[in-house]
Amino acid sequence: MREFPRPFDRPALPGATDLTRRVLLAGTGGGALSLLLAACGAGGGAPLTGADGRALQSGADAAVSVPPRRGGTLRAGSPPPPTAVDPVTMYDGSAIAIVQLVADYLIWLDRDFTLKPRLAEKWEPEDGGKRWVFTLRKGVTFSDGTPLDAETVKASFDRLLDPKSKSAALSAFDTVLAKGGVGVRDAATVVFTLERAFSDFPYLVSAGNYNAVILKKDYAGDFTKKPIGTGPFLLESYDASSGATFTRNPTYWEPGKPYLDGVKITFYADDQADLLALQSGEIDAQILSRPQLVGPLKGLGDITVDQVQGTGLTAFTLRTDRPPFDRKEARQAVAYALDRPGVNAAVYDGIAALGNDHLLAPLFPAAPDGIAQRAKDPAKVAELLGGQPLTFTLTYDPPSKDYALTVQNQLKQAGIQVDLDQRTSADFYGGDQEKDTPWLFSTANLVGWAGRATPSQFIIPMVKGGGVWNGSKYANPALDAAADAYDAARTPEERATQAEIIAKALHEDVPVIVSVWSGTVRAYNGRKFTGVQAHPASYVDFSSVSQVV
Repeated sequence: MREFPRPFDRPALPGATDLTRRVLLAGTGGGALSLLLAACGAGGGAPLTGADGRALQSGADAAVSVPPRRGGTLRAGSPPPPTAVDPVTMYDGSAIAIVQLVADYLIWLDRDFTLKPRLAEKWEPEDGGKRWVFTLRKGVTFSDGTPLDAETVKASFDRLLDPKSKSAALSAFDTVLAKGGVGVRDAATVVFTLERAFSDFPYLVSAGNYNAVILKKDYAGDFTKKPIGTGPFLLESYDASSGATFTRNPTYWEPGKPYLDGVKITFYADDQADLLALQSGEIDAQILSRPQLVGPLKGLGDITVDQVQGTGLTAFTLRTDRPPFDRKEARQAVAYALDRPGVNAAVYDGIAALGNDHLLAPLFPAAPDGIAQRAKDPAKVAELLGGQPLTFTLTYDPPSKDYALTVQNQLKQAGIQVDLDQRTSADFYGGDQEKDTPWLFSTANLVGWAGRATPSQFIIPMVKGGGVWNGSKYANPALDAAADAYDAARTPEERATQAEIIAKALHEDVPVIVSVWSGTVRAYNGRKFTGVQAHPASYVDFSSVSQVV
């Protein structure tokens, strides 16, 4: 059975309840993926650069802008994890945060999508990108004193690649890295031999693939009972109903960090309780903040709301193989009928970035900037429809209700009738995934996708011919060829060329309308702490958080 894309509604997941809707994040799974790095990390004192030419920040760079003050405990609020806190199988935001405080990655994915060396000091391709060699940081030990070595890293990825482990990251490696593809050159060198040249492989073993934390060789799925990692904090206690406490890891590999003595996470059953706890001073920060709730708090009292752009979207998918959307003009008419700033204001509290009906978010370095932004144009709608009425049914599940109502109202103003068909999440994502599941086979639908690290993680499954989640049934050989070339690109210029081909094809053909790209926020007490940041995927890195002097 095919895995679902784990889409989200600021954020959410198919089948999620009102509680878990805001905490479940999408994995990096989704068939063949492309990730965004052709160049490698450089050793010594030379600056590290990515394929886009931007510097990759050192892991020692502090996130705070004032001298850190040591000590103190950060009290954070979060929903209770709906499933076990297991790094191999986790997919919800609360579990991910707990694990990220204790365990670490070869590479961290920063809030601006640059890669920061963590347990790996450098990485470089061989054999035209079919093989990647990672050099590990020296002197790193697990919290129980066990040294980090290449065999341990190999064991972590062997575990993720083993179907028996039921790894939530397994599909992320599909067609790229297979079981048996991880080797050891020496104690400090790990070699990944790929199934095909893949110039962006480093993102696949970074925090962008959030299950890819490095665990001990003997890890047995009992993380909360034996929480051993190389991260900045130690898990002291965990209660599935009340919360978790953490203390500073005195053997953390990064000198001087973390600044805090500890972190305490309290679980709250709903958004309002979490928010009230922040306002009352019961907690100092939220792990997962909702823009609609914390937006009104900006600039009020002690609350600071940090905001960052993201790559999540609600895909407005149109079936290109059946009426009325087998006509490109009908698809374009819908796209020109939308008021995108209005969608942003009504659904995303104004924090999103406008979309332009292609799958290269502004945050992606390869995103083209030469395609004019599509805007509401009633005259263009009338011209495209040629006096013919347009009526269709829009299918969605509860997390997309606000978006559906907004679309219905906006299109009505343009003379387009939209009949709404709300399904339960179980029904929307249920049925035969090969034949009749609504999210892949209805005439038009809304599916929320959590942010991905690169555009190919959207393009390959969603719009490439035969893509596993191609709900539009779109097929364009030119786009397919460009997607393959994008995966194999060795320079930023090659990547940009292929990205423009892909974007122009999608913008013209409109199999999927992308009205906005979501952003994320994180609210915290700015008078007590500094260094707390939002992240596009709601990840946490509290190693640089400190008390305000």
